[in-house]
Amino acid sequence: MNSRLALATLAVGEPMGQQVYERELAQRAPDELREGWDVDRITVRTLRSPVPGTVRIPSRLLMGASPGVRRAAGRVIYRGHDVVHRFDLRLPPAPRPEVLTVHDVVSWRFADEGRPPSDAAATARRASVVVCPSQFSADEVASQLGVAEPRAIHNGVDRAFFAAVPLAAEELEALGIRTPFVLHAGGCTQRKNLAGLAAAWPLVRASLPDTMLVLMGPPDERRDRLFGPLPGTVRVGRVPDAAVRGVMAGASAVVVPSTYEGFGLPALEAMAVGVPVVAADRSSLPEVCGDAAYLVEPDGPGLADGLVAALGGGPDTRAMVGRGRERAERFSWEASVAAHAELWRSCVG
Repeated sequence: MNSRLALATLAVGEPMGQQVYERELAQRAPDELREGWDVDRITVRTLRSPVPGTVRIPSRLLMGASPGVRRAAGRVIYRGHDVVHRFDLRLPPAPRPEVLTVHDVVSWRFADEGRPPSDAAATARRASVVVCPSQFSADEVASQLGVAEPRAIHNGVDRAFFAAVPLAAEELEALGIRTPFVLHAGGCTQRKNLAGLAAAWPLVRASLPDTMLVLMGPPDERRDRLFGPLPGTVRVGRVPDAAVRGVMAGASAVVVPSTYEGFGLPALEAMAVGVPVVAADRSSLPEVCGDAAYLVEPDGPGLADGLVAALGGGPDTRAMVGRGRERAERFSWEASVAAHAELWRSCVG
């Protein structure tokens, strides 16, 4: 009889880096496990959610129910599966054996990242194994949640980024973009440090007045407030997935000013494309970027110095871009899924 694996995800309306990870694992898991396994994807949504999913539950079960009620919900949702991989702490826990992914501990570190469910730390400690996308994040999970020996398994990068070509000038213009430009792609919460980038931008423009800053991501009041008054900036909102690589490939630099990241996928994607990266010398970003990015202090002067150096395009920058392409080759989804499959097999072995 085949072993049944459930990959349990939470339906969201605005997919971000976490959803890239979930999608890549779900798509590749059947081929990696092959004979002897059946793989099901369970997508949990609330009763009133318009987002597609496979299971509806009351929203209270995601966050506010007692640990006992959440455990009971998990027994129903994951019934019939031999192994459950829960991709989000907000999902009800599964009966053991369970693999759990914890991307970061931002809910404990930052007030604007939402509160964790009442049983988050306890269910993390009970999981058969906890997976984190970086060693930095694994260390955070161990210290904050008391998890013994969480496993660090790096994310990968879509191979299409290595072959990405810039969008044509008219396609960029349709988005309000002109070259040369710096790209920021991501959210707007406190840890993303948009305030630091806003402080840096006038300093960059003083040195390179023709350069534009392009901000890609869901509409947000904080982004509008910080960058609306700044000359040489454009907020393009969400860009279709098919166009993201072309925008990134057309950038003169990609900036990741975050003071806290569990991984930092945009930095890796930019390295794969072959674009200079300027990133905060904080959290997981040095682990991901190594010597293939300008790692800087995440304040206005530090970010500005890094961007001016990257935009200069000198020999050091060109060498760094070459190292970035080589480094990005080491981060494959194939390797990530293979490492996850070892954990799934161990849970039934």
